[in-house]
Amino acid sequence: MSPYQHGEVYVTEDGAETDLDLGHYERFIDENLNKFSNLTTGKVYSNVLEKERRGDYLGETVQVIPHITNEIKHFIYQVGKNTDADVVITEIGGTVGDIESQPFLEAIRQVSLEVGRENSIFIHVCLVPYIAGSEEHKSKPTQHSVKELRALGINPDIIVLRCDKPLEQSIFKKIAMFCNVQPDCVIENITIPVLYKAPLMLEKANFCDVVCRELNIKAEKGDMKEWHDMLKRIDAREKTVKIALCGKYVQLHDAYLSVAEALRHAGYENKAFVEIKWVDTELITEYTVNDLLGDVDGILVPGGFGQRGVEGKIKAAEYARKNNIPYLGICLGMQVAVMEFARNVLGFEDANSGEFAPESKHKVIDIMEEQMGVVTKGGTMRLGAYPCKVKPGSKLDKCYGKPEVAERHRHRYEFNNEFRDAFEKAGMVISGTSPNGLLVEAVEIPANKFFVAVQYHPEFKSRPTNAHPVFREFIKASLGE
Repeated sequence: MSPYQHGEVYVTEDGAETDLDLGHYERFIDENLNKFSNLTTGKVYSNVLEKERRGDYLGETVQVIPHITNEIKHFIYQVGKNTDADVVITEIGGTVGDIESQPFLEAIRQVSLEVGRENSIFIHVCLVPYIAGSEEHKSKPTQHSVKELRALGINPDIIVLRCDKPLEQSIFKKIAMFCNVQPDCVIENITIPVLYKAPLMLEKANFCDVVCRELNIKAEKGDMKEWHDMLKRIDAREKTVKIALCGKYVQLHDAYLSVAEALRHAGYENKAFVEIKWVDTELITEYTVNDLLGDVDGILVPGGFGQRGVEGKIKAAEYARKNNIPYLGICLGMQVAVMEFARNVLGFEDANSGEFAPESKHKVIDIMEEQMGVVTKGGTMRLGAYPCKVKPGSKLDKCYGKPEVAERHRHRYEFNNEFRDAFEKAGMVISGTSPNGLLVEAVEIPANKFFVAVQYHPEFKSRPTNAHPVFREFIKASLGE
């Protein structure tokens, strides 16, 4: 999936590659989602075509209704069964009226009919634009959006209004009247400086009480103590740390959304504002590196695919190592740290990855032998959570404080064990491996105050209430503590 079209690809514990929205859900509810938590049009049509080829439809003409809509409904019901959920929250992306979303809207209309209106509610999120010229909010887009939905057989029970400025009472009354909902079912959702304050804003608007009332759920008030404690840490920040995030998709910040959020989480726990300097690695050369990275407190090189920008990432890793600037490498960020060390410390001038230079004599990063000959790229990926054995006494050990952890992966190439001894003799420590010791999961340079690079993606497990320990220690080191 192209980061420029989709933003980052979020990976769940069970290895599903999903939309970045699932990352937001996990960060807010602190629950691990799974492959049943994300459904795309492509997946729906693929499943239906496979069933047709298999003969499941007994030669029927395959149509949008009922075959496509039934597949969508099956997925919605299945996620509830597989997780034993009391309530299934289903988000339909896009905009009402889009051709792409019509089968999904028809499917949820049918779900509501099947489970009973008393067991389902529709929450519609609308934008209320502010017209600066006349200094007023406009409710017409919301009214027309609801009209479109009602034409499709869906009557919203609750309407959430996205806005940048506080709404006038007249807007609430007008939308309640013309969209046929109770006055307290019109909820304001205003843009706020800190995203994690949104739940308290919605709580203040009695959103939870209204939802539970409409679903006939008798529930006690939620315990928000942990969330309040986290917000106190956010408000108590008094220091600032500047981190260079060196990638090739930096024009679209959503391409590194979980990384940026994990940095902020680590800042909360270190009482620091994290200022992210977005650095395009295609611009990093030996002549520009000092100008681009000379003013930062820490350097982070995230994951990525393809050769574009790789030499700039290698130069960033070299600059961090030589200048003893805290460095965190993630996935490809770990691989470029290994390649840089091989070139400039071990003296392997052509050191590279089998992904970028298959003709190199020193492929310090390469595809695993058992993956050789696999043509379909998706089949060679290591996806989802895998265990990592942590080396006692290492920086990684200081981060985690336990001998084994499980972290999420999304990559194809691995550290080449042929060169393992040479790296360790030259001062690079292999601080994390698979339980059998065959796969290198993390490397570090003890001579530096913090130079840690991991093959996995720790950002996917960071939470605002509980920063990932690797990010926490990276920010701590960048603060000079």
